[in-house]
Amino acid sequence: MDKLLEIKNLHARIGDKEILRGIDLSIGRGEIHAVMGPNGAGKSTLNAVLTGRPDYEVTEGSIVYDGKDLLSMAPEERSWAGIFLSFQYPVEIPGVTITAFMKAAVQARRKAQGLPEMKTPEFLKLLKEKMAFVQMKPEFAKREVNVGFSGGEKKRNEIFQMALLDPTLSILDETDSGLDVDALKIVADGVNALRSPEKSAIIITHYQKLLEYVRPDVVHVLKDGRIVRTGGPELIDAIEKQGFDQF
Repeated sequence: MDKLLEIKNLHARIGDKEILRGIDLSIGRGEIHAVMGPNGAGKSTLNAVLTGRPDYEVTEGSIVYDGKDLLSMAPEERSWAGIFLSFQYPVEIPGVTITAFMKAAVQARRKAQGLPEMKTPEFLKLLKEKMAFVQMKPEFAKREVNVGFSGGEKKRNEIFQMALLDPTLSILDETDSGLDVDALKIVADGVNALRSPEKSAIIITHYQKLLEYVRPDVVHVLKDGRIVRTGGPELIDAIEKQGFDQF
């Protein structure tokens, strides 16, 4: 299978603390991988490194994304190349409407791809379609990004952004945290709808509930900065029954 992401012997730290201690992870095109593990295992550090957070230092190893050296790319270049991160704690952006924010994101990516700007009527039509898809009320388009949103509304907005940007690799960092069943279903429907032979996703979680709605192809158990077990969806059931201490 054609590999979209190849991580080899990845070591990373923040300050003097080493968090990732030799990660090997390979994701094929069209695959959904779940990365599970207890708090402090290094799950969020992995996504921070993948998306280029400057406070995390890679000390060893390599990451190849879509044939390119990911570690040599700036965070915005990674986004333009089709990597999307759904934050565990989405930030508020006062003074910037969802419409303005998403239009800027779409146009920046199109420019990086050598495509012409999307005309306003075309963009607004797409915006409306994707908002309806995630069951977001049309008036939210005029609201400031995440300002005054409930936890569920913030997560729904993240999935809306993902649907609009149509990324090649989606990284969901504990997007299921604190969601009720209805909001969880919205998240799952968004991930499943984007599933295709060319698009992949990494779901980072320590819960099993989301993975009942989005069945991953591969499950990795991350513990103490290393992947200690890789398998199929049967690993989810084993974790639910016995926890992470068994690994």
